[in-house]
Amino acid sequence: MPGCAGPPGRCRNPPVGEEGRAGAPVAFRPVIETLIWIAVGLVAIGLYLSWTAGRLDRLHARIDAARAALDAQLLRRASVAQELATSGVLDPAASIVLYEAAHAARQAEEEQREVAESELSQALRAVFGEPEQVEAVREAPGGEEAAGELAAAVRRVPMARRFHNDAVRAARALRRHRTVRWFRLAGHAPFPLAFEMDDEPPTALADRPGSG
Repeated sequence: MPGCAGPPGRCRNPPVGEEGRAGAPVAFRPVIETLIWIAVGLVAIGLYLSWTAGRLDRLHARIDAARAALDAQLLRRASVAQELATSGVLDPAASIVLYEAAHAARQAEEEQREVAESELSQALRAVFGEPEQVEAVREAPGGEEAAGELAAAVRRVPMARRFHNDAVRAARALRRHRTVRWFRLAGHAPFPLAFEMDDEPPTALADRPGSG
């Protein structure tokens, strides 16, 4: 039999297709490697999208917490101002101005909140624009404690608003990324908005130490 070097009867024809078996793994190896790299890439993309969505969720939660803290400080400021306006330590004109502004801030709807809080800031500066007015409040019975509480409230509002707006800016910057927009990682969460208001405190109150 041609091509057979062994003893007679020992040589046989190879089965059909046997010659190509040795080369088959070599032929499929590039395809397998390509599939592996595709799988690795898909996993990496999935991990990145999951991390980005988680970061966005944390920023939204931070905004909610910061807004709750800001609302609490605004309410405290309005409450202290209203109590001071009805305490009798201010002259009648100042009492009316401060009471009306504080009442409007407490009752304002969400869409009017920024304007109402700004008007309360302006009323506070008008009433306590001079150190003499603050000293007159401190000299009245119970005035020292009232002035200290108001001083603490007017200083905390700008800090709470800054913390809230910083969180809003971070979330808005992330939501503008193409990846977040293309894959809609923000879901149905509303676009975060900063709280814009006039929160400048009266100088005479901001410079004095307030009670905790």
